Amino acid sequence: MIKRIINPIQMPFWWQDFLFTIPRIVCGYLLTSDFGAAKFGLPWSPEDNNLKFFEVAFWFPNDVSEYGGIFAMFPAFFAWMGAFSEGVGGIFLLLGLFTRPFAVLIFITMFVAAFFQQASQGVWNMLPAMGIMWLSLFYIILGSGRLGLDYLIAEKMSR
Repeated sequence: MIKRIINPIQMPFWWQDFLFTIPRIVCGYLLTSDFGAAKFGLPWSPEDNNLKFFEVAFWFPNDVSEYGGIFAMFPAFFAWMGAFSEGVGGIFLLLGLFTRPFAVLIFITMFVAAFFQQASQGVWNMLPAMGIMWLSLFYIILGSGRLGLDYLIAEKMSR
């Protein structure tokens, strides 16, 4: 079962896998270093945020509760899940490790960010989240490609 989840689809030529790897690495890096690190306690989070390891920024649950509905009922849970999927999911996406499951989390998080957080501020503000959301859809389908840890794990499991 795990092999089916992590086994990536390979392109016919290595250079095609290489081209699909570039946005995965850039997106993963931006998610973990910029988006996630501001909301979630990671070793590279800005010191002035005063976040302990895996701690959510104090303002984020309040921001999430403003989305209404189920988000208002469980703001701490959804804030933690969103921050986790950006901070930790970005690392896993960057490495190409458990790419599909983390791409699902990232897709959901970016959907919420685009359509619940940024929608009232116009399409221009929605674009970063929507770009990452659509890109994560490709990685849900393709997996990490040949240039990710998923490929190495799947190859090892085949032996």
